[in-house]
Amino acid sequence: MVINKSYNKYDPHVRLNSICPYFTMFPLDFPYSVLNKANSNNWVLDPFCGRGTTNFAARLRGLNSIGIDSNSVACAIAQAKLITVDYEKVYALAREVINDTKNFDLPVDDFWKFAFHEKTLIEISKIRTYLKNKIKLSSNDVALRAIMLGILHGPKMKTQHSYLSNQMPRTFSTKPEYSLKYWKNKKLYPDRVLTLKLIKRRSKYIFTGELPKKVIGKIIQADSRLNLVDKVDGKFDYVISSPPYYGMASYEQDQWLRKWFLGGPSKVEYSSKEQVKHCSEKAFIDDVAKVWRNSANFCNPNAKLIIRFGCLPSKSVKTPSQLLKDSLIEADCGWKILTIKNAGIPIDSNRQANQFKNTMGNSIEEIDLYARLAV
Repeated sequence: MVINKSYNKYDPHVRLNSICPYFTMFPLDFPYSVLNKANSNNWVLDPFCGRGTTNFAARLRGLNSIGIDSNSVACAIAQAKLITVDYEKVYALAREVINDTKNFDLPVDDFWKFAFHEKTLIEISKIRTYLKNKIKLSSNDVALRAIMLGILHGPKMKTQHSYLSNQMPRTFSTKPEYSLKYWKNKKLYPDRVLTLKLIKRRSKYIFTGELPKKVIGKIIQADSRLNLVDKVDGKFDYVISSPPYYGMASYEQDQWLRKWFLGGPSKVEYSSKEQVKHCSEKAFIDDVAKVWRNSANFCNPNAKLIIRFGCLPSKSVKTPSQLLKDSLIEADCGWKILTIKNAGIPIDSNRQANQFKNTMGNSIEEIDLYARLAV
């Protein structure tokens, strides 16, 4: 199914794109508009796929795609954008797991006592253990995992529960020490949230109605700076992506609670070896150049490269435009810049640039760069 541009996030056929809040996404209409003139046999690549917005836009256009990201949380969300399931089967799976799982890992320190009601944490931990032990996930597993990531933490609602946690942001995880201090100072205690009830409501909303036609697609958890010839096959006609904005180096740490749910440790890990380097402009340019070079290896002649990008003003001497230009020059693999457009002032609170607004006090320049792979 191909839709026109007059959609909003509440339309049944695009609800899947909102399966989990994620703070480094770009608006769906950006890749969707870019693919307006794509042919049905064109393949799309996003080497920084994040939560899979480009891949979902390709699906809406009836196009096959591959997304790559080093973040396990991003990949888990993006994988759900390519499936089609019956919400009743997702709910039945969750009910079976919670009712039948006897052995499971349960974290016990103070953070977890304040973060979740004891019974809710047991239910979460049962689903976590089930998914962690599964060798190959079914479509229903993928759907349940993404639903859980989306409801794992967020604000307390006045009407009905929408998230499983005590008061928290919905797009990223606050650190344990800060969270505990906040909850104790505010005398906030976790509510008993019925996990199954929330899973049923959320999965029904996401997966009921006319979903986009299924296409061929794959999400690969990998470092796009590396040679991925053994993981990626085929040739691409479009590369549409949004690299980490220069100065944003906390993706891994800010998703630590969701990473725990995916089988990671119950504490924050500050290692970021698989992330693009932000220690200097040169290191950043060199790393991003590797991605453009690797992407070119998988593209057809005259393939299009479209990039949305920005940076933290106090972090960089160069403009986003210059950083991108330098990365393409460094890549030296045939990408020829056609035009660079101003992407405007961000209005979506989940855009990367907005993560800095409260602390920096000024807007972040965002640009769209269009390039073509020379024959």
